[in-house]
Amino acid sequence: MSPESTGQNEHYLRVFRRGFRTWRGNRPFWAGLFTMVGGLPIAYFPYANMHLGNVTLAMSTTAGAGSLIIGVLLITLGLTMWFHHIVRVFAGVAAILLALISIPVANIGGFLIGFLFSLLGGALSISWAPGEPKPTAAHGGAQGAVFKDAGSGTQEPEPEFQSAASVPQQPQQYDATAEVEGGRHRGE
Repeated sequence: MSPESTGQNEHYLRVFRRGFRTWRGNRPFWAGLFTMVGGLPIAYFPYANMHLGNVTLAMSTTAGAGSLIIGVLLITLGLTMWFHHIVRVFAGVAAILLALISIPVANIGGFLIGFLFSLLGGALSISWAPGEPKPTAAHGGAQGAVFKDAGSGTQEPEPEFQSAASVPQQPQQYDATAEVEGGRHRGE
């Protein structure tokens, strides 16, 4: 270990923050967060009691079970966006439909707070796409383009093929001993 190595001396919060940032960048994080935040008021308000002095107002309605189901489904869809982001389009469409259903079922969509957050989360989930990896010099890109002279003075880019292994291949040498022995192996 050299004294110039800083990896072992980093603070654990900095390492956690960098790891969280990487994790967050590989999935529709904000879509899941908005969808879960939208599910909370939809599920909470039908069961909440508001106290005004000595008067208790119960906001319980006959649609309390429907509100709870919609809220729990929205929270589940938000977690699905985070941990199984391959189904982000389905989760986004389902979040938008549940947000629309929550308007007549769950106290005007959790007093429009849950409706708006769920609608925004669903739209963000549908529109999110995984990022493309940045091209490196070994895999090509603008720096790795090979040009050939066609004889007319113009240079055209030559098509570049990438294999699974980026190891340059050596041409095989001609083995004269196989021809002398009639193409058979020496062990025969």
